[in-house]
Amino acid sequence: MADYKFLKPYTFEKKGITVKNRIVIPPMTEEMSFSNGEVTSDELRYYHMHSGGAGIFVTAVANVNALGKGFEGELSAEDDKFIPSLRKLASAMHVNGTKAILQIFSAGRMSSTAILRGQQPVSASAVKATRDNSEVPRELTEEEIEQTIKDFGQATRRAIEAGFDGVEIHGANTYLIQQFFSPHSNRRTDKWGGSVEKRMTFPLAVVDEVESIIEKYADRPFLMGYRISPEEIEDPGIRFEDTLELVDALKEKPLDYLHVSMGDVWRKSLNDKSVTTPLNLTIKKHIGDLPLIGVGDIQTPADAEKVVDEGLDFAAIGRESLREPHWVQKVIAGDEDAIRYTIAPADHEELGLYGTFWDFLITAFHSGLQLSSEPHTEENRKEFSGILDHIFGGGK
Repeated sequence: MADYKFLKPYTFEKKGITVKNRIVIPPMTEEMSFSNGEVTSDELRYYHMHSGGAGIFVTAVANVNALGKGFEGELSAEDDKFIPSLRKLASAMHVNGTKAILQIFSAGRMSSTAILRGQQPVSASAVKATRDNSEVPRELTEEEIEQTIKDFGQATRRAIEAGFDGVEIHGANTYLIQQFFSPHSNRRTDKWGGSVEKRMTFPLAVVDEVESIIEKYADRPFLMGYRISPEEIEDPGIRFEDTLELVDALKEKPLDYLHVSMGDVWRKSLNDKSVTTPLNLTIKKHIGDLPLIGVGDIQTPADAEKVVDEGLDFAAIGRESLREPHWVQKVIAGDEDAIRYTIAPADHEELGLYGTFWDFLITAFHSGLQLSSEPHTEENRKEFSGILDHIFGGGK
């Protein structure tokens, strides 16, 4: 076995929680839940099959209230009736010491009247997204904002009761928390919008609420992570300077880690071509000792080792974990030549990729994107990278 740094344990100092290695399976939307948000047997099988190697496994998003639902087949943590279902999921993920994290979110305007069964989507302001077929959302009232913050807290309580090891607050991928931070979707003039500082009010309030629930209900050390998207391409939109102000504020909170959602872990600015340093390295410099999870086109052991060598704390292998559920185990066994870097359609059941999740992949394939990628050439490494951010970026 190679002496990789990413295979060494890591201890979250604030909580005293040790994870067995620096590999993370990031949140990947699979749409395998029942229509009401309960976990299905296919979903449990998928999570169980893909767990056991990585130190941390983060679920697909779970909505914190009914108006937070963003797509069909989505997990739900909006009511106590889902605790038994979530308990089964946490149990399925606890293989060979892997820590299970529930990602909690509200879709905000990234939903539709059809998905919400006749209800209009909601957001910080009545401004529709720039993507095709988006709808004009309804602006949340101040009372609804306060209730939504409480809903994040109650979803956290359910995660605690269900046996998860932590929650990840989904403040990325253009969903509701990001919508409050973005000048594109947040045009409010009250305390929830306006300046960068005011647009941070909602995200930071969610963090405070989640932490207060952890302090009140957790009977064991329990992690709290936060996921961000560092930039938007909309105009107006989030720019990297805004994000650095946000992470400077987040690092003062009792967070256990920051998770940066990007398709390329070494990506530079989308908006400022004069930026020559990868965004993750600048973010890590700002947050100091706060652990950072890097994600985006990490496929080979060499890719993961570079992430840790460059000073990031964790390497997340999303798409590659679908192609190779035993990636970590094969690295440990010194069997790297046996790692799969392709998905053969005949293997989808063997990989636990069932039903709507597999349908997503097939749809992407028939749209001209490749399911397989040979990682040894730069051209082919990128073939698989574009398959539906909606699936592989926690949903978009």
